[in-house]
Amino acid sequence: MAFYNGKMFPQWNGSALISGLASKALVRVTFNGLGGVKPAERWEVWRVRDVEVAPDGAVWMIEDSKTGGLVRVTPKGS
Repeated sequence: MAFYNGKMFPQWNGSALISGLASKALVRVTFNGLGGVKPAERWEVWRVRDVEVAPDGAVWMIEDSKTGGLVRVTPKGS
């Protein structure tokens, strides 16, 4: 899990990005300020081992597979 605070996806600031092995997804959740959490977006991709936010605001995901993979996520056109 990583908390997003970056420039590439400003609408995600304050959200948490949660990687999923069993769910084979990356999930973004938001917080309501009262201790509540709600799912905001879900992308079904593959078994996501880990997720991190780069200093430039890009999102990095590590794929959990035999060959593995490192994916950099940026907005379209970046």
